[in-house]
Amino acid sequence: MMRLDQIFKYYRSHGHTKVILDHVSMEFRSGNSYGILGVNGAGKSTLMKLLAGTEMPNSGRIHRDARISWPLGFSGGLHGKMTGRDNVQFVARIYGQNVKRVVDFVEDFSEIGSYMDVPFMYYSSGMQQRLAFGLSMAIEFEVFLIDEVTAVGDARFQRRCQEEFQKRRATADIIMVSHSAPTLLDYCNRGIVLAHGKLHLYSNVEDAIALYNQLNA
Repeated sequence: MMRLDQIFKYYRSHGHTKVILDHVSMEFRSGNSYGILGVNGAGKSTLMKLLAGTEMPNSGRIHRDARISWPLGFSGGLHGKMTGRDNVQFVARIYGQNVKRVVDFVEDFSEIGSYMDVPFMYYSSGMQQRLAFGLSMAIEFEVFLIDEVTAVGDARFQRRCQEEFQKRRATADIIMVSHSAPTLLDYCNRGIVLAHGKLHLYSNVEDAIALYNQLNA
């Protein structure tokens, strides 16, 4: 579904260079779900942005042959001056979806009422997450990217998020970042540890968790 080809990603700040990925090559294969672990500051969220295409590597290429989501619940790509409805319609058209179906789904799922027609910049953080999560569920993705977020809002709304996401799992793969071993064991069958600019791939999540625990000791 996706292949990293000699990906090099770094940041420079105050004369210091932080290498996130040091010329990494790896294949994410369809039919598998991957759990990603790494100590704080290793660059897991940056890796997810690279996979989503919301951030570019300094060199190398990412090859995608599947419809891949933005990080689940991520609202940074929505335009603040456009209404929620306009944002949803715009994204639906980009992904070639039935616009009315997507708008109807998001409007019902997000439960933000008349705020659908208010500029996104005036939403509370909770409303932004509700709209973004609903939009993630409305698009027919083949791979879902998840960066620690699987549900938002109050307990009742969280149950709705979990129930809706369980439906998507039946037909989509997952690439998930989480510090929770039980969550990764539940969702994923392959494990990856990001450490010192390298990705260490394991055929099972347990071995990845063992390495992560050593690094975090």
